[in-house]
Amino acid sequence: MPGGLLLGDEAPNFEANTTIGRIRFHDYLGDSWGILFSHPRDFTPVCTTELGRAAKLAPEFAKRNVKMIALSIDSVEDHLAWSKDINAYNGEEPTEKLPFPIIDDKNRDLAIQLGMLDPAEKDEKGMPVTARVVFIFGPDKNLKLSILYPATTGRNFDEILRVIISLQLTAEKRVATPVDWKNGDSVMVLPTIPEEEAKKLFPKGVFTKELPSGKKYLRYTPQP
Repeated sequence: MPGGLLLGDEAPNFEANTTIGRIRFHDYLGDSWGILFSHPRDFTPVCTTELGRAAKLAPEFAKRNVKMIALSIDSVEDHLAWSKDINAYNGEEPTEKLPFPIIDDKNRDLAIQLGMLDPAEKDEKGMPVTARVVFIFGPDKNLKLSILYPATTGRNFDEILRVIISLQLTAEKRVATPVDWKNGDSVMVLPTIPEEEAKKLFPKGVFTKELPSGKKYLRYTPQP
């Protein structure tokens, strides 16, 4: 598993300095879903495009009750100065304000605790920098998803938004989302739900694909 957390683990309630001041993580999240995502360094090309896209999508995350927070081994001062570049990259006023805070982890304490360091990527002093990690936490503060990318490959924040929509849907409804699923597509009925119960749970209808095995496990229903 990427990082120092396993699915279902509770997020550590760390304190950290950020671009919006000192925070305690659980207090910052409150009752919201949360995305904690690390990047290797400020003032670097791939990271600038990533946080630029994250900033563009921030309203979509916010309307789904998701709080975002970034992290790297750079200082608050660097984060604030770099934020101007990110906003300029997005074609906006080059201000220090982004729609989410960035954690100052220049001592690497959190990166070590959370297993975020990339041994293959080092700074000018030969010290490992943070990888491209994504942790998604539910309102219960438990880890629902983790992703780890190397420094050379930028993440797809549209995919992260898609995953959030799936996680929230499947947390509320007894369904799963199939390959390449997008918001509004049909979903799959869980195989643990008996046929008669499925008919009651999904009044829009349950559609079963016939298979050579004769087993009735490929059951679809319109998204609840």
